[in-house]
Amino acid sequence: MDTTQLLKGVLDLACLAALRDEDGYGYDILRRLRTAGLTEVGDASVYGTLRRLFNAGLLTTYVVPSDEGPHRKYYALNPAGRAELQRSGKTWHGFASTMDDLLRERETA
Repeated sequence: MDTTQLLKGVLDLACLAALRDEDGYGYDILRRLRTAGLTEVGDASVYGTLRRLFNAGLLTTYVVPSDEGPHRKYYALNPAGRAELQRSGKTWHGFASTMDDLLRERETA
């Protein structure tokens, strides 16, 4: 199965979830996603998703100076983003549960 298409459908939710407990800058969020197992996620996809979520009013941003190069733009969940994470998380769990049921081998009596 091509996970690229699946990833496109859940990248918004994955980015929101990656920011649930801690703010992060673009590469940091990318690293969190890859560490969590989304190894095929692309840099441009994550940065584009973060911009889209910000433009949708789900994230706030702030800039922090860096000793290792250019300033870093940090992203943080705002109340609307937390509400979207909760709503989309419930939708995902329902969908995943349905798929698990469909894929589980049924015992026949």
